Amino acid sequence: MSPNSLMSLRTVVSCLATLAVAVTSLAVTTEAAQADLRICNATTSRVQVAIGYRTDRQWTTEGWWTVPSQSCEVLLRGPLTARYYYIYAIDNDVGGEWSGESDMCTRDEEFTIRGHERCEERGFISNSFIEVDTGEEPSWTVQLVEPDRRQRN
Repeated sequence: MSPNSLMSLRTVVSCLATLAVAVTSLAVTTEAAQADLRICNATTSRVQVAIGYRTDRQWTTEGWWTVPSQSCEVLLRGPLTARYYYIYAIDNDVGGEWSGESDMCTRDEEFTIRGHERCEERGFISNSFIEVDTGEEPSWTVQLVEPDRRQRN
């Protein structure tokens, strides 16, 4: 191989290496810039999770997400638009729940429910959700740790 060919080959390899680093950096930057509401299950059980939030005009609750032990799930994708979100979760394996003081509607099957008042009258179940203050951050992660082992009614 001639010295000029060798020099050209080194230039191409150098450019490809630089491009690979740039693409990797872009992927890492994009990953880090993701703004989501995420829940992580730090327990030894599978949990079912429901979420409540307020849009401009109404309250909405959604569920259920199954979150395996020692893993995370995205509940809402994209930048968060509210300061407060509400979480209710059930331990599927040994019982217990994560509950708070904000009553919202759920049901046993997968759901999206508009409004949070008169749950039973509308054929839903009323559960007490935990208020999560995100401080208006565009992304937030909630960690579930071992719950209070009370039986749910």
